Amino acid sequence: MRRDVVELRRFYAGPLGHAVREMVGRKVDEAWGQASGLDVLALGYATPFLDGLSGARRVVAAMPASQGVEVWPQPLARNGAGNLACLTDEQALPFPNAMFDRVLVVHGLEEADDPLAFLREVWRVLAPSGRVILTASARSGLWANAEGTPFGSGRPFTRAQLEQLAREAELEPLAWSRALYVPPVEGLSRYAEGFEQVGARLWPRFAGLILLEAVKQTFAVKPKGLRAPARAAFNPGALKPARAPALARTLRLRNSGDNGS
Repeated sequence: MRRDVVELRRFYAGPLGHAVREMVGRKVDEAWGQASGLDVLALGYATPFLDGLSGARRVVAAMPASQGVEVWPQPLARNGAGNLACLTDEQALPFPNAMFDRVLVVHGLEEADDPLAFLREVWRVLAPSGRVILTASARSGLWANAEGTPFGSGRPFTRAQLEQLAREAELEPLAWSRALYVPPVEGLSRYAEGFEQVGARLWPRFAGLILLEAVKQTFAVKPKGLRAPARAAFNPGALKPARAPALARTLRLRNSGDNGS
């Protein structure tokens, strides 16, 4: 069962949520900061990490029905647009094929009923060569066991598991990163930046989150050949025995004459 959207909103309004927003938002900005003219989908509960994207042509937030949805952006005045969030079935997104150039998934995979079906829908709505960032709790990190945070729910992943799942959904991994080294303790959130710098050098395996960027690859389909009746390679009786060479025939005649002399 997914966390309720009210719990998610409450978490990101607190000190730990602000630390997560800053650490993960920085990674997204480094990867996609120049989203000029692109269509972006925020899937799960990814809206706190979209502030760094600049110049996107369209940004839509899709939130699973079992989680609930909230009005976004807040307030309703972003470039003159109204509400850009919608409630969706995570295995049947209400968007046409190949609609989005970028998809950001946060709080999506860990609690999905069928993670592979979830990612196949991501593949479907991605444009050819479109990119997705999958953010998931790290199995070896402290946040996966912090049930008081949204990252302590559902199934955590290792890097290898996340890459394998992406490939099964026909998404080819391009790059990966780790984030969130600060322990999930509210009093330590003010030191999140220091933990991020030191943790990446000294204990990288204890990061709270794994971020994997993958690309949608489309392959040309080889046309099937038409069936045709096979022709016989050999027709009995069609080939006749070759005649004896003229030289051999001459030698036989000479031998016969010698015997008679």
